[in-house]
Amino acid sequence: MDLVATTKKMLQSLRDEGFDVLLDYVTSLCVKHKINVPDMNAHYMDGIRSLEELHYRFNDEVMQLLRLNTSLESKNNFSLFDIEHICALTTTFYHADFGQQDMYHLKLQLDHYKIDVQLTERVFSIIKLVKNDLRNKIGEEYLRDTMLINIEREYAEEIDPDEVIDGFYAQKNRRAQLK
Repeated sequence: MDLVATTKKMLQSLRDEGFDVLLDYVTSLCVKHKINVPDMNAHYMDGIRSLEELHYRFNDEVMQLLRLNTSLESKNNFSLFDIEHICALTTTFYHADFGQQDMYHLKLQLDHYKIDVQLTERVFSIIKLVKNDLRNKIGEEYLRDTMLINIEREYAEEIDPDEVIDGFYAQKNRRAQLK
């Protein structure tokens, strides 16, 4: 959608500042290569003709291709990533390139990829949280330990803090009481 907005701005700028120059250049190229030049002063039926042209250029198959391709968009940490759409894209438009076994392997690889992306997002979110909370004053070892506990939260929740404290007491005497 960002491209649509910038394209609209560029077209408006072209209309305001340089359309005649561009039109002259395009017309000369069309004449040179014997391409019919439409009459720019002719009356066009905006609504109907525009819709017909859009439908001609963007028929159902093209629209489906564009819709399925959005699954590959990397914006916002692949928020539109959709394994089913990617598989549909390959079976619908690239069926000659993917056999049944290739499709099976592709789905498995995409499942792994999705998990990897989610884990990476989670790690960076935790880094941001930990670094912001501690105001970047922590050492690398402490950061690594804190990150490990946050990333492997499911396992960390099973740890009994009293057992950890007892383990520290068993190693040697402590100056401060932990209990």
